[in-house]
Amino acid sequence: MPNRRPASTTRRRSQGGFLLGMFVGVVLGLAVALGIAFYLNKSPVPFQMAKPAKSDKDGGKPPVIAGLPSSSAPAITAADKPKFDFYSILPKEEPVSEKELRERARAPRGQQEASKDVYFIQAGSFQNPADADNQKARLAILGYESSVEPANLPDKGTWYRVRLGPYAKVDEINRVRQALAQSGIEASLVKIKESQ
Repeated sequence: MPNRRPASTTRRRSQGGFLLGMFVGVVLGLAVALGIAFYLNKSPVPFQMAKPAKSDKDGGKPPVIAGLPSSSAPAITAADKPKFDFYSILPKEEPVSEKELRERARAPRGQQEASKDVYFIQAGSFQNPADADNQKARLAILGYESSVEPANLPDKGTWYRVRLGPYAKVDEINRVRQALAQSGIEASLVKIKESQ
């Protein structure tokens, strides 16, 4: 009769050897990882700048950098600073009346095209930016590209204007305004005069 007992004991020994090997491998891996982490934390960081020691002969002045003038530059006084008057630099914006729009439509084509005025259709002004984004989305559904422009009003805070444009032709302005009115969107016309 053959002895089957030794085969089962060798299988148990091989299973035990595998588990022991796995355990030893995990312990060695952790030991190597801890050693690397310890080494990296003890070594100096290569991208960290060391603070230079102050010497008495420099008198506390910053170091001289090549390419920059070594003498101290004169301080800019209030008289030397440029003054900006945004109302003269930025383009002027004004609302357009229906009468002015009709007069512009009656003008000859050459005179209409020679004008440097640019028109925007304002489809709303909102204090809440989410309301302005909703109006912009509503216009996008209708097929019109618009933008939301914040405007800081002196006594009223920030308002968000939803505008379409720029437009130069009166025919196009009237067509868009009519389509918006049919969709229930009240729109006003704004003219921006380029500063000369």
